[in-house]
Amino acid sequence: MSSKNALIEYCLRIADNSSILAHRLSEWSGHGPILEEDIAMSNMALDLIGQARGFYAYAATLENKGRSEDDLAFRRDAREFVNRNLVEQPDHKDFGTAIMRSFLYSCLSYLQFRTLMNSNDETVSGLSAKAIKEVIYHVRHCGDWIVRLGDGTEESHQRITDSLNDLWMYTNELFEQNEVDAILLNDGVGVDLTLLQQDWLNLVKEIFSQAQLTIPDVGGYQSSGGIKGLHTEHLGFILAEMQFLPRAYPDAIW
Repeated sequence: MSSKNALIEYCLRIADNSSILAHRLSEWSGHGPILEEDIAMSNMALDLIGQARGFYAYAATLENKGRSEDDLAFRRDAREFVNRNLVEQPDHKDFGTAIMRSFLYSCLSYLQFRTLMNSNDETVSGLSAKAIKEVIYHVRHCGDWIVRLGDGTEESHQRITDSLNDLWMYTNELFEQNEVDAILLNDGVGVDLTLLQQDWLNLVKEIFSQAQLTIPDVGGYQSSGGIKGLHTEHLGFILAEMQFLPRAYPDAIW
């Protein structure tokens, strides 16, 4: 694999994660537990869409095949998406699960963008510097809610614990790497995610200790798949909803 193709895949990976998580958060628009939180979740979704657009646009430029950021977002099939399986997990309209999912991913996103700000690729560095300001808020906002729910009533504590237990099995996959990462590390462009894993765990544990939550001791980790195009059944349903209009009306102009 060439360095250019590795960088295209890397940008798609970041963009897909942001795009799919944005869609999950957007499902809460008009359904938040309080008006302020309804707005906050919608704003976080918009932040993620902005991040996705930046990396999709750069991938399209590098590819130079006439495809746009919209083509990459709305005209690829599920097996072509390289997002982590965590971000596609449903929350079944459980607020705690939506917050926990965003928190677990945003902690890694923060550490990744912080490191990518020093990337040898100026576009990656610039996009990361812009994104990290937003992700810092996401970590703080979701972390505050986890503490409120975990250290709240008996019911809220149990429900956020259930959310953690449901999602934790997907966290190991967040740090999976392949040839793409090896190439970009050699070029000084990418990040060694394995070096971020302990920092990520420290961030997570800091909030969990305040929320009186314990990291689950579970087996059966979903340790690989997303960056190879292997996903849970949920991604297909997300893409069917996300991509309906662009595929049904391919010549439509907004």
